[in-house]
Amino acid sequence: MPSHIPIMTNAGLLPTKKVFVKDEYNNTRELNIAEERPLTIYIDSYEIVTLMTLGCEPELLALGYIKNQELISNLNEIISVQIDWDVNAAAITTQNKRDDWKDKLGTRIVTTGCGQGTIFHGIMEQLDKLKIKPRKIKQSALYLLLKNLNAYNDVYKNAGAVHGCALCNELESLVFIEDVGRHNAVDAIAGKMWIEEIPGGDKIFYTTGRLTSEMIIKVAQMKIPILLSRSGITQMGLSLAQELNITLLSRVKNKHFLVYNGHENIEYDVSLPPKQEVGNIVKEK
Repeated sequence: MPSHIPIMTNAGLLPTKKVFVKDEYNNTRELNIAEERPLTIYIDSYEIVTLMTLGCEPELLALGYIKNQELISNLNEIISVQIDWDVNAAAITTQNKRDDWKDKLGTRIVTTGCGQGTIFHGIMEQLDKLKIKPRKIKQSALYLLLKNLNAYNDVYKNAGAVHGCALCNELESLVFIEDVGRHNAVDAIAGKMWIEEIPGGDKIFYTTGRLTSEMIIKVAQMKIPILLSRSGITQMGLSLAQELNITLLSRVKNKHFLVYNGHENIEYDVSLPPKQEVGNIVKEK
């Protein structure tokens, strides 16, 4: 058991609501749409940031955000995390009411995260300490994991308009969280890992969203060596993955993936059909 868990509310809300729409034949349909709620995070009454979220895991989101932003690194300092949806607030109360973390706020970089993610400039200046110890994974294990991940994405299947992130081992998802922004989903998983003392060094991270610099940095902070995305990648995301030793796979779906960094960490153990090379593209016969 973790040595300390803050007192927390359990204020998660439903992720969707029902609405009536008209289709192209003027028929009325009842459908689900994703919720989107503001949540302002406070540390000892000091306003930090407002995030737009589904509201399913607000306590984990608040904890993961301050952890990934390196505002508070010791869980023992936190007494409680209280959510009040009447005022859309997450109030984090600390032990000694210290304010040295305020110096870390500094200059904020608005990222490409859905709903405007942010990272603080100081984190970008401390990348050396985030370097990851690589680990290998079998191609067959990747295929099995991707197959098992098809069982998730419930909100997306029901309403769309969200991203999903998962903390995985080589077989399955251990934690799967959806939110209106991928940066919220990864922060909530970071909060879960923090309070349950889940190590990242033997894990795999999966996201439906694009691999930007923000995603690379947050996964590195969680000490996770392998990052998979169903979507694409940015140049800065690739550059940071190379610098931080993160094995990076993009466009992963079914039995397809592209290794952008760390190909030496993939053990190709699945027999493939004969290939015919055409120009710089290798196509199946």
